[in-house]
Amino acid sequence: MASEEAPLKTKNVKKKTLRERIDHIRENITLEPVLITYVIPGSLSRLATQNLNLDKACRVNLNFGDDVCNALIAREGSYQTEELEVQRLVSSMEVWKNILLTAIPSLLILFLGAWSDRTGKRKICVLMPIVGDLLMCLSNIVNTYYFYELPVQVTMFFEAFFPAITGGWIATYMGAFSYISEISSEETRTFRVGVANLCLTAGSPIGHALSGLLLKHFGYYGVFSFSSLLYVFSLCHGFIYMKDPERSKTEKSNVETGICEFLKSFFDLNHVKDTLKVVFKKGTNRRRTKSILILASIAFVYGPQYGEFTVKYLFTRYRFNWDAIKYSFYNTFYICLHTFGAFVSVSLFSRRWKWSDATLGIISCLSKLIGGIATSQARNTMEMYLAVAVETFNATSFTALRSISSKLVNSDELGKMTSIFNLSEVVTSMIFGPVYSMIYTMTVKLDASIVYYFSTVLTIPAIAIFVWFYTRNKKDTKRKINMESQKDVLEMADCGRKESLIGSIDLADGKII
Repeated sequence: MASEEAPLKTKNVKKKTLRERIDHIRENITLEPVLITYVIPGSLSRLATQNLNLDKACRVNLNFGDDVCNALIAREGSYQTEELEVQRLVSSMEVWKNILLTAIPSLLILFLGAWSDRTGKRKICVLMPIVGDLLMCLSNIVNTYYFYELPVQVTMFFEAFFPAITGGWIATYMGAFSYISEISSEETRTFRVGVANLCLTAGSPIGHALSGLLLKHFGYYGVFSFSSLLYVFSLCHGFIYMKDPERSKTEKSNVETGICEFLKSFFDLNHVKDTLKVVFKKGTNRRRTKSILILASIAFVYGPQYGEFTVKYLFTRYRFNWDAIKYSFYNTFYICLHTFGAFVSVSLFSRRWKWSDATLGIISCLSKLIGGIATSQARNTMEMYLAVAVETFNATSFTALRSISSKLVNSDELGKMTSIFNLSEVVTSMIFGPVYSMIYTMTVKLDASIVYYFSTVLTIPAIAIFVWFYTRNKKDTKRKINMESQKDVLEMADCGRKESLIGSIDLADGKII
């Protein structure tokens, strides 16, 4: 007879060979290379795109001449008047560029998520925006070749048009995380989502670090050609290795085949109504109030960050006389430090110390408020970098908001809430990008720091909202503890009554015997 400690049956686990391990990695790592080769060229070409717009505005539209424009691009000489004229023209173009770049994806995302859920087609949602960015890079190569024939308006129009009609980053993010959730098991899903987030986060500083150097040594052709090659690699890898999950015959039969049927199904307004109703649905613990406050927080948190990003390059050129290389190093430092702050907040504050989401949001907004003031008062490069250090924990607010919103809804409403959350980010960028561009255009000669004062004021309501969530969380926790205590008392009373009843039954049985 075998003892209880000894296993009844042993099984020899066969170790995988090196070839089998490589095949396993190749089969499972399908989306991650697509994401990292999508983010890197986007960050890589962004600085060259901004410089191309400034260069065209100076030479073609304003016709300042090669001597002046070469000095402005290289940040040499003292041409403050010409610099102001160039920045005013480009920032005015940024207004309608941002509107075009965000309005069309905002409309598409209302239908794209529901269509992807019905058909199971996640792959096209990930790859179509990459096609749009590839076309944008190719259009920039054409605009560089026909530099003096095409004005800056044409260049900036195609910079916004191609990414907009293919869904932009919001379609890629929606498709990517839906794809991961569908192909992974519950045990591996957390790891796969973490790796995808790491690819999206790590790709940006890599692109920013290389952008200035490539622009200096290889020019516009080199940057846009290299970015195009990375986009082509991303598309090829996605087409070959990404496979949409298999669906049942019934689900396949429901897929529309004709173009008219597809358009009718894609633009079904009923799915939009169901998605929008999630925000205003009543529930326990003031669900509707919390949902509305979360959407308001997105405006107060994401709006200033996106607005500052729109004008930050122009701000550093005007105040500190930075060139493209200096700004690329600064931007890389900014992203890396914010990524480190988010990692510390999630791993230490939240996971180990068990701080609430509202507490993380308060810390993040306070960091943003102090960092905005420090940036507005910076008068040299060192102070600008110190302001970034003060603002280290700013990125945590997005994690806090997403966590709070996910806890408000049931599991069958998470997709709808995520769509509304992403849509709110897009609408916010659509509003705050042009607003910050207009504010900077009107106030740059008076004081370039006014945009940062504006951000500081907008951060105060966000802090108030997170404080409200903090107090509500304390009250809900206290109420839950009281209810559990009352439940324990009632259970003890019931147990006492049962014991008394059993004792009386025993006594009665004794009398009967």
